[in-house]
Amino acid sequence: MLSGLFSRSAASAADFSHQEQASVEFRDVVKSYGDHHVLKGINLSITPGEVVAILGPSGSGKSTLIRLINQLETLNGGEILIDNKPTGQLTGAALRKLRSRVGFVFQQFNLYAHLTASQNITLALEHVHGWKPQPAEERALELLNNVGMLEKAHHFPAELSGGQQQRVAIARALASSPQIILFDEPTSALDPEMIGEVLFVMKTLAHSGITMIVVTHEMQFAREIADRIVFIDGGQILETAPPEQFFTQPVHPRAQRFLQKVLNPLHQEHL
Repeated sequence: MLSGLFSRSAASAADFSHQEQASVEFRDVVKSYGDHHVLKGINLSITPGEVVAILGPSGSGKSTLIRLINQLETLNGGEILIDNKPTGQLTGAALRKLRSRVGFVFQQFNLYAHLTASQNITLALEHVHGWKPQPAEERALELLNNVGMLEKAHHFPAELSGGQQQRVAIARALASSPQIILFDEPTSALDPEMIGEVLFVMKTLAHSGITMIVVTHEMQFAREIADRIVFIDGGQILETAPPEQFFTQPVHPRAQRFLQKVLNPLHQEHL
């Protein structure tokens, strides 16, 4: 079924190619809410163009980790660098410039209900990035074509399935040609039959040159597309490894228990 998804748009890595790349580095990153420490001294370097999957149980700090990159959450300690430049104290125009370099795809799509698919993309291009209406519309249609949604360009979110809405959200995240794109469990709000079409788009985007950081519960997908797995629990990175090594020979006992549970749902041991 998925083989026909792109029959009209023929998406390929070339459709999403990015000439510029960016690195991301976490240095002793700390995040807490009152007395609750969500992240405890995270150190992690992500190379330009790398695809990293962040795995771990619910409540481990995965989503917070990526939300700190474009300041959807604020740091309590440490620093995050993009291309070796600190970003934690950016405000105003400098912060807007950072966010134009970092696309974000949310769990719940976050599309504007009163705007069509194409208008959801052109809005930021025109009002944040200063594009004229015609080039913005052309860019929106190009991106919708790339994610197999050109025929739905003038439909409103309520007229689209969950999978279609998430593909529009991916197109919107790519509108400003970001060097980094963050995915926060992008399939968690979808019905099982809708998941495949979103993962197909993400798989096409992977290794196109853009740096991808993906928080996901889709284990097989992470194994197929990631260059590296980062396993987090209790606000700490417990293991990093290439996918095949992580899924076949995890080193940390906590990672072993996690995989035993998620790869064998009938296993009753608590996470």
